[in-house]
Amino acid sequence: MNKSNKFAWTWKVKPEYLDEYVEMHLNPWPEVLEEHSKAGIRNYSIFQNGNQFFYVFECDDVEAAFAYIAQSKACRRWDAITSKMVEGSFDHSKGTPTPLREVFYLK
Repeated sequence: MNKSNKFAWTWKVKPEYLDEYVEMHLNPWPEVLEEHSKAGIRNYSIFQNGNQFFYVFECDDVEAAFAYIAQSKACRRWDAITSKMVEGSFDHSKGTPTPLREVFYLK
């Protein structure tokens, strides 16, 4: 099977933070968007199913991208807020999300 440069994972948001989490992502901080672009992340989408969120993006070097994000002051500030909202943590200094296994790719 051919592989894409797409990565995906899921998080569950705690019910009491659901509205705030969605609002933050409907109005993201421009500096966080800029940092993700500088990290090499592109075509990034987040989909919602109740309190479960599905994240997918393209990136040529995901390890380097996550390392860049981990060093970003803007992203660390954002992650400090959103980490309390999810089951788990967005704190990239404690590790990164494990991408889901890609089992199909149509080019």
